[in-house]
Amino acid sequence: MSLPADLKYTKDHEWVRIEGDIATVGITDFAQGELGDIVYVEVETEGETLDKEEVFGTVEAVKTVSDLFLPLTGEIVEFNADLESEPEAVNEDPYGKGWMIKIKFSDESELESLLDVAAYQEIIGG
Repeated sequence: MSLPADLKYTKDHEWVRIEGDIATVGITDFAQGELGDIVYVEVETEGETLDKEEVFGTVEAVKTVSDLFLPLTGEIVEFNADLESEPEAVNEDPYGKGWMIKIKFSDESELESLLDVAAYQEIIGG
């Protein structure tokens, strides 16, 4: 299982890459492995401003549907539209082609609540 050390993580099994005031978000390798084959990613919140931990979309696998929780308060400025035709990218490349959204975050202090790779590994028993 892959866990890049340069990313931040959440207890909800999402990864966050910070670049300036933009955060790119996806689900972790652990999460996609637990879900199984992903068949659909739905994000209808593009352009909206949501609070941290609000649901921004869902990911649907063969056997289950899971909510996706916003790791930081901010505006969802982009959805990875490639996932509409290639949801399997989340399974195949969760930290690359399988990214889900980009957020323009508004509260830099919330970054402190994100987990580093060691803290996330403790959560998943790694």
